[in-house]
Amino acid sequence: MYLACIINCPAIRAFGKHCRPLSNIMTGLTELSRNKSFGGWQTVFSHESKVLGCTMKFGVYLPPTENDTENLPVIYWLSGLTCSEANFIEKAGAQRYAAEHKVIIVNPDTSPRGLNIPGDSDSWDFGVAAGFYLNATQDPWKNNYKMYDYIIKELLDLVNSNFNTQAGNQSIMGHSMGGHGALVLSLKNPGLFKSVSAFAPICNPSICPWGIKAFSGYLGPKETGQWEEWDATELVKKYKGPPLELFIDQGLNDNFYPAQLNPKNLVEASKGAGVPVIFKERESYNHSYFYIASFIGEHIGYHAQHLK
Repeated sequence: MYLACIINCPAIRAFGKHCRPLSNIMTGLTELSRNKSFGGWQTVFSHESKVLGCTMKFGVYLPPTENDTENLPVIYWLSGLTCSEANFIEKAGAQRYAAEHKVIIVNPDTSPRGLNIPGDSDSWDFGVAAGFYLNATQDPWKNNYKMYDYIIKELLDLVNSNFNTQAGNQSIMGHSMGGHGALVLSLKNPGLFKSVSAFAPICNPSICPWGIKAFSGYLGPKETGQWEEWDATELVKKYKGPPLELFIDQGLNDNFYPAQLNPKNLVEASKGAGVPVIFKERESYNHSYFYIASFIGEHIGYHAQHLK
């Protein structure tokens, strides 16, 4: 009952207990790296995405388990502007806490890559590494920049098909642009995620410079681009679904706070909509992975409680 998730793997036996039987092999999933960490394995895979039309990478941390058949819950992490899948893996220190709580952590890249669309690398806050977890509707982005569909319609199925997961028992978290993504994905898909948390999220992108630039390019003018469908502060006002608590974490020495992030707008909108919210303000912490690493254990523990 060995590896289904690694087609090109030099150490099948080391990973066998975390993956589906061979009868469920999905072609095209390739192991790029593996490192032992806190008794489990930090891995990175690539695959050809049908949704995005390019090769995509994602990380998977597989915690140690007692037996070969144990299915585990999953926490998805979405990274921020300029990041790839590597930043969270190398800087957040999440593996220790994922091992303690016996949860799988999956973290995808932040945009399509290698497409060479004109303008996709002209700035750090639009295009490559700045997909904003939405579905673009404007040329030349609309055929490939569909990170929302990639996660909801492709990545979740890919993970559940190839690893020993508790299908449907998943949570989501993220940072900055990725915090925006985590909030939007949970609010637009009631019940899909058991819990959601965000470090320094872009909470009201329709009114901040990063969001206005991204939404204008990917979605078109505000008047016709339905920006409110990708803005957590607007989405929470009409949330109708199972009980959902928003966990917002914000460093008070963040250079982008409040102008780019606007968490208090989301907090007030949530209260008005009757959606409970935890808002933790961290004195002296900034926007960096030093901040994330300081509190990632608290967030993973929070999600683990909801995933029991």
